[in-house]
Formats: sequence, C-alpha cells, structure tokens
Amino acid sequence: MQLYQHLKWFFRQHRFTYAIALSMLFAVAMLNMAVPWLIGNAIDKLLQTKDFSQAEIYLFALLGVSILVYLLRYGWRRMLFGTSYKLGNILREQFYHRLLRQGQAFYNIHSTGDLMARATNDIDAVEVAAGEGILSGFDGLLTFILVLVMMFIFIDWQLAILAIIPFPFMGYGFYKLSNRIHHQFKETLDSFSTLNEQTQQSVSGIRLIKSMGREEIESDKFSQIAQQSARTTYNVQRSEALFDPIIQLSLGAALLIALLVGGWQISEGRLTVGQLTSFTLYLSELIWPMYAFGWLMNILQRGNAAIGRLESLLKLPDSVADKGTTLPEGYALSVDDVTFNYPDTAPTVLENSSLKNSTLKHVSLTVEQNRVLGITGATGSGKSTLLHLLMRYWESTHGSISVSGVPVANIPLANLRGLYAYVPQDAFLFSMTIIENIRIGMPNATDEDVYHAAKLAAIHDDILQFPEGYQTLVGERGVTLSGGQRQRISIARALISQAPILVLDDALSAVDIKTEKLIIKHLQQRREQTVVVVSHRLSAIEHADEIIVLSHGEIVERGKHNQLISLDGWYSRMAAYQQMEQALEEDLL
Repeated sequence: MQLYQHLKWFFRQHRFTYAIALSMLFAVAMLNMAVPWLIGNAIDKLLQTKDFSQAEIYLFALLGVSILVYLLRYGWRRMLFGTSYKLGNILREQFYHRLLRQGQAFYNIHSTGDLMARATNDIDAVEVAAGEGILSGFDGLLTFILVLVMMFIFIDWQLAILAIIPFPFMGYGFYKLSNRIHHQFKETLDSFSTLNEQTQQSVSGIRLIKSMGREEIESDKFSQIAQQSARTTYNVQRSEALFDPIIQLSLGAALLIALLVGGWQISEGRLTVGQLTSFTLYLSELIWPMYAFGWLMNILQRGNAAIGRLESLLKLPDSVADKGTTLPEGYALSVDDVTFNYPDTAPTVLENSSLKNSTLKHVSLTVEQNRVLGITGATGSGKSTLLHLLMRYWESTHGSISVSGVPVANIPLANLRGLYAYVPQDAFLFSMTIIENIRIGMPNATDEDVYHAAKLAAIHDDILQFPEGYQTLVGERGVTLSGGQRQRISIARALISQAPILVLDDALSAVDIKTEKLIIKHLQQRREQTVVVVSHRLSAIEHADEIIVLSHGEIVERGKHNQLISLDGWYSRMAAYQQMEQALEEDLL
C-alpha cells in the first residue's frame, strides 16, 4: 500500500470518477454472480420438466445480463483507465518541471539516460498501478467475496469449506513471490537506466566513435550492458511466470475436491446436478480473482519500485532556490569579492584571509549598463564559471553578485535569466528549421527580424546558399551544419532577443578572423545592450570598455586593450603570439 499512500492526493482529487467506475465494477460483479445461478436453475428445470420452454426465462435473463455487463464494462474501462492516463500526464509534467527548475549541480549527478528511463518506464509503472492495479485489487477482491457468499449461502457451505482449502497455500506463494519481484524489478529499472544512458551517449557521440575506430569496443560495451539488462528482466519474468502455476494448481485442487465431494453428495441426494454445475461455475469464477491477486502483487511491486525512484527526484530541493521577489530597475552588473568552488571539490578553507581550493577567488568587477566587458585567460581559469554565477546557475560561496544593486538571490530566477541572451561555448541547435531555431530567441519575431539578426551574426548569406534557405531542417544538435555555422545561428538567436545583456562564452572560436571582425563590428553598433564577451582570441575583446584576465580563478590583469598591451603580462604576451600566428597564416595564404 506504500504506492497508494504516495498517490492519495490523486485519488482524492478524482474521487468521484473513481467512485463511479468502482460502482460500475460492483454492478458488473453482481451481474456476473447471477450467471451461474441462472444456468444451474435452467439445468434443474430442464431435468425436472423435460420442457425447454420452462427454461426460456432463464435464457432471456442471461441475454439481458450479458448486454448490461457489456455496457457497464465499457463505462468503467473508459473512466478508470482514462483517469490513470491523466495521472501519467501529471507525473510527466511534474517531472519535466522539476528538471527545468534544477541547476547545474543536479545535472552533474544525474545522467540523461537515467532521467529518460524514470520519465518513461517508471511513470508507466505508476500509471498502470493507478488503473489496472485498482481494477485487479477492487474487482478481484469483490468477485472473490461474492463467489464465496454464493457458494456458502446459496449452494452448500460444507462443500465450499473443503473447496477453498488450497487457497491459503496459494496466498503464501504469492507473498513469497511478491517480495522477490520487488527487489528484482528495482534492479531491472536500474539496469534499464544504465542501458538508456549508454545508448544516449553512443548516439550523441557516433561521429567521434567512428572517427576513432571504437565501433567494436563500444559494441562490446553495449552488449555487456544489454546482457545485464536482459538478465534482470529475465529474472523478473521468470518470477512472474510462477504466478500462473500456483493459480492453476490451487484451482485444480479446489475443482478436484468439489467434483469428488459434490459427486458423492449428489449420490446421497444432498445436492442436485444443477447446484453442482452452479458450484463449479462459481469455482471457475475464482480464476479471475486468483489471477487478479497475482497481477495486483506484480503491479504493486513494480509501482512501489518505480514511485520510489520518482519520489527521490521529485522531492529533491532545487539546487538553486528561487525565492526572489525584487525586480531590478536596471541591468548594471556588480561582483563583489566573489569566491566559489564546485561542490565536488575540496571545501573552501579560510587561511590568512585568503580562500584556498577555489575555482574563483576574490573576484570583484562592475559592468555599467550598455558597456562591453571582455574576459580572457588560460583554459580552466574560471571564465565560464564567472558567467554561470552571474546568471545564477550556481550559488557563490562567498561574496555577492547584484544587478543594479539588487542581489541576484533576491531576483526571481525567470526574471534574472530573462536579462541575459546567452551563447554558450557548445552551440546547441534544436532539430527544427533554421528560422525556428533563431526565432526561439523571440517567438513573436517576424521573418524580417530573423533575417536582420542573421545578418548581424554574419550567417544570412550562408543560409541562403542552402537549398531550402531558412526552412532547412538541421539535424539533432545541429549536426548537419559546421561548427562555425552553428555558432553564428546561436548568436543570431541571442541577438534577436530583447534581453538587455548579451553573453558570448567563447562563441566566436569556430569562425574565421574576417567573420569575427564583422560580427564584432555589428555588436559595437548595439548601443542599448550590455555585452560580456569571453574569448581566447584577443581580437574579439580588444574593443571592450574593460578587459579582465583570469588566472587560477583570480583577476591578475584588468584595463583597456592598449593599457594591457603596454604591460609585460599574460595579455601582452598572448597578443604578440596571436599577431605572429595570424601573420604566418596570411603568409601561407
């Protein structure tokens, strides 16, 4: 019953629908109980009178019962299963909303394959429990009770006692099997998650797998995981298959007892042929309750395992709490003495007023509205981490970040994220047309707005070269486009947005110098937008109002381009190196 305790909110919400469906089930069960009684009476009437007309009333009654049962069964199926499908939709929506609200810390722990498995198999198992589980539990128990009542009261209670002797043994077998299935099905769900994750990774990285010649290695790895998943599924199926022999043995023993004892009672004149016929028909009616109990045990154990996995995610608190209520009046950015280290690294240690083992250390900066900030530094220096803290994908462990004087923790997440048009390092495109991908930045944008943004991102002419132009359907994650084309479409998607802050996280790395300069020129013309540019290529940030250089999470240099060039630091040395590299490339051309 653990499963139904978790779902009581849903049953309470749809109590009237379930009440009507269960009432129909009750009516069907009552009508089914009349069938053996009518058949038995018809047989006795025929044996006594030898006149078929005397049994016609029972036959017409059987026809009426059959029609009514058909209509009621259609009604309860539609209401009961239709309501359980609503539960599946609700759980999927809740699960999806929880995924949307979680931050980076959550996705660092949970793999895509595991989340997809919980959103499909686990929710399906709970949905079945809310429909077929209710059916098998209620209807099976009701039919079992009514059959016993009919056998004990209307036929012969002594014969009934003897006939149900095998059932306690069946109950014990069900109990042992259900415990085994619970643990086995939990292993099945876990192994399916692993299989799903491996499949997702293989499909996403198929180009890399082929380019590195790892087809055989990945195939062997997948085969091992698939075999493990098959073994766990086979164990569950083997255990479930034992329900049928237990039921058949129990019912077979009960029927044998009924025929032996009932035959003896007929010879003694204590029972009629019609009564024994009715009794055996009622006994056959117990086939459904027995199967229903076994089915119920199976469904419950599957549902309990599934709801446990779902609840473990649905009850997880947001990795970034959304409790903000204040809206900033502008979009000036301020970072004051921020220190941050990722949760899976060593904890921050205070020592001599300095913070050790941190991804960022004592970072302070201010970006006024409609200004350009350039961020550069060696790989792993904390550039992307700083951007993620600005957009509050992570919480800073020390210091404060604010927008126009309002701490980011006090701003509702939707409003905070709405301030930014973000282009990440790994440009992501959805499997839709190019125009639809760009329009995601502003859903109500006109075609002219899309074309203008594409021109600013220097991708318009490239798009027109495609056979279907802006209606070209890109593959999953944009695999049909080059890296530079994906980046520029992502930039166009950001540029069409009305967000006041544009963030480019090394988003020009895949374009050539000429295209980069053209995009930068277009960005300089956008006077009503703050721009934060992260780049290893210094030509992309040399126009910035301020440039900061990060090294091991600390700001080691800051100033304008000319100021940093005059210093003998990382920036000036990197600028000289990149100038020589560019000159060599031009000579080769």
